[in-house]
Amino acid sequence: MAQSGQYRGAAIAETDLAARAAWLHFIGGLTQSEVAKRLELPTTRVHRYIARAQSDGLVRVFVDVEVEDCVRLETQLMQRYGLRICRVAMESPETGPLPLRALSALGGDYLMRAVASGAHKVIGVGQGRTLAAAVKSMGRELGRELAREPGEQVRFVSMLGGLTRSFAANPYDVIHVLAQKTGAEAYLMPAPLFADSAEDKGVLLSQSALATTMELIDQASLIVVGVGSMEQDGGATTSALDGPEAADALLSLGARAEILGQFLDANGQILKTPYDDRVMAAPLESLRGREVVAIAGGDTKTQAIRAALRSGLIAGLIIDEATARRLVEEPDGAYAAAAE
Repeated sequence: MAQSGQYRGAAIAETDLAARAAWLHFIGGLTQSEVAKRLELPTTRVHRYIARAQSDGLVRVFVDVEVEDCVRLETQLMQRYGLRICRVAMESPETGPLPLRALSALGGDYLMRAVASGAHKVIGVGQGRTLAAAVKSMGRELGRELAREPGEQVRFVSMLGGLTRSFAANPYDVIHVLAQKTGAEAYLMPAPLFADSAEDKGVLLSQSALATTMELIDQASLIVVGVGSMEQDGGATTSALDGPEAADALLSLGARAEILGQFLDANGQILKTPYDDRVMAAPLESLRGREVVAIAGGDTKTQAIRAALRSGLIAGLIIDEATARRLVEEPDGAYAAAAE
């Protein structure tokens, strides 16, 4: 027990140092070398502490400015697609194909506000790189707020399966990070994204372990999802298909977007595919009438996002500025015409 207390004390001390280093750097205006000198630590260690503080949500940056171009894009997208909510993130330098830096900041802020509002007792979440980045950017003060009134805590539920052979290495884990960030109850769907067969899906759904999860999915009044494209690296779902030829087959059927392991054509119509009887997820039609918010962006996902918006399933959109501009500037029927 004493040894456990020592470990706990060491962890607290490390967190305190990370917070102090971040405070001196971001608030105090000291360079990392100056912080290292103040704390009598190596500069490399201070760099790690500051990075940890940012990763743990100890550092949150607010820019109190209303960007006219982004507001205009939000209005145009809301009018064109009948959205109730639209947030456009300003462009920022990105190193990868997805605008994760911009989307994670705005998506994380939206999630925190949605939880803090108390309007939703059950929030359903999808998975994927963009959602994972948004959840990771959520601040830790939300967890402290929830802890004050445990009886009123929101519950999170995964809207689809996602177990892999190496679950600990799953890069798309979202539900566990939410639980760690908030301290709230979070329910995983203990199943793969696609069952091996329709019969196997029936067996899985008959298990009591899934009963609570499925009931909570039905109760979720807010559902936050990603949008997958049909590109080779379109996300967690396309990588879970039965090989590259499966994605080609779906493309030949007209698939242009994926939500919760189910597929839409360019016009936003829900496609019937061989995966429908195997996917471990809430049916897309069951989302209608609920507040479904998509967090998505990137050049390779423009076509997929347009298809999702045309489906009528999406009530809210959090998107980056460049992708929003492409959606607004390109004729709405461009992709549909190209697909015919």
